[in-house]
Amino acid sequence: MLRKAGSPGDDETTISVESQAFGSRLDQPAVGVLVIAWCPHEPGRVGEIALVPPPGSTVVLGRGDADSTPRMRIFRPRPGRLEPVPALSSPGLSRNQVEVHSEEKGVTVRRVGRCPMRVNGVECEKARLDEGDTVVFRQELVLIFLRRTACPAPLSYWDARSAHAFGAPDSAGIVGESPIIWRLRDQISFAAQSGQHVLFVGESGTGKELAARAVHRLSSRARRPLVARNAATLPAGLIDAEVFGNVRNYPNPGMADRPGLVGQADGGFLFLDEIGELALELQSHLLRVLDSGGEYQRLGEATVRRSDFCLLAATNRNPAELRHDLVGRLSIRVELPPLSERREDIPLILRQLVRRAAAKHEPLIGRFLEHNDAEPAVRVDTRLIDALLRHIYRANTRELEAMLWKAMAASKGDVILAPADLLATEQRPHVDGTPFREVAPARRRNREPTDNEVRDALRIEAGNVAHAAKALGLSNRYALYRLLQKRGIDPKKVD
Repeated sequence: MLRKAGSPGDDETTISVESQAFGSRLDQPAVGVLVIAWCPHEPGRVGEIALVPPPGSTVVLGRGDADSTPRMRIFRPRPGRLEPVPALSSPGLSRNQVEVHSEEKGVTVRRVGRCPMRVNGVECEKARLDEGDTVVFRQELVLIFLRRTACPAPLSYWDARSAHAFGAPDSAGIVGESPIIWRLRDQISFAAQSGQHVLFVGESGTGKELAARAVHRLSSRARRPLVARNAATLPAGLIDAEVFGNVRNYPNPGMADRPGLVGQADGGFLFLDEIGELALELQSHLLRVLDSGGEYQRLGEATVRRSDFCLLAATNRNPAELRHDLVGRLSIRVELPPLSERREDIPLILRQLVRRAAAKHEPLIGRFLEHNDAEPAVRVDTRLIDALLRHIYRANTRELEAMLWKAMAASKGDVILAPADLLATEQRPHVDGTPFREVAPARRRNREPTDNEVRDALRIEAGNVAHAAKALGLSNRYALYRLLQKRGIDPKKVD
């Protein structure tokens, strides 16, 4: 039976958000936030947010509090509430470091303090911010501008009483404080409690196996086995023997008696990764055992067996490419978000990757850690954080980890520096001197690129519609022409 998660009580120090049913979006509009993506002097603040004021307002962000200047309020977002936190204390920042002006058409930042400002890798005094733009103040502070719900939606199934420390991995090993990753936690907990077969969908490197193991860990079957296999490695001629097992010497002489994956998973879970790589005709072999009762037969055996197991299947393909009757038996679908939808979590993931690498290779990686607190701080140059926040990922966390190892290998001191080739991708300025960000390909299913992404792509490609369509991840230039007509955008008049 599904249960509602407990949640801590609110008090006068938090901004509370009314709870809603699982699966619905937080009932508040997206707002502009500046997320603290890196802060070497206060590493525990990564993931906190500064709220952009309503249109027509101007506020200041900097070190400490000022007597009369309107200040940006900083919060620690938690499910259903915002917890106010003290002002920044980085010594290299001025008390009034950056002025943030909000208008209906966007948000503008202007440096007013002594610390130089770089927006998207370009040093400037003033810039207009678009979704995903970064603002860096030397080695003091890295911010990323996003439009999102201010705080994660209230939890419905994830047990808030076992909440992890802010920015740390949760009990299942998942890292992130973005609203979308908290929603994923709730979906995982729902799947774990349901006892149903689950399909995990997501791009390569989004953590489908980690999510599957989280379902196992949070379920009532946690003490039972989790049997894992890459479906792409199941040989076509022996799939029944591999999945259902066989008696001795059948179907080929010399074959050992095997219980099969289904038999091994009895009482627990069977995780089949890359199930989309399994041929359609082979997918049909799984149908009967997934029905209620879990009936199957080992090869060479007349006895009908039963296995009480839950299937956890994962794919980076569109579920429509799977057999419809197989998808129909996978009652719950969990979609893993790509890094492009949770960029504010990239620094937290990076920090955990370094700590994990140091735990395994201390003589090699330990020099990048500073052991002052309970959790060691990671020494990373802010230019690397900036570049990784703006990078266009195709393999997500797997690609992030590879880039991190490359950076660590090239760093000779005790600070992880950005490789020269990564810094070479820093953005060029607009013709009016303000920075822009490179538009990421719109690879997410059922998502159209935003107006800003379309305009940025056209600007980057100097109005070439065919090249802009490719950069946006659209099928061809005609798809972009239709989108331009729909949005009322003239490619010849994009400035």
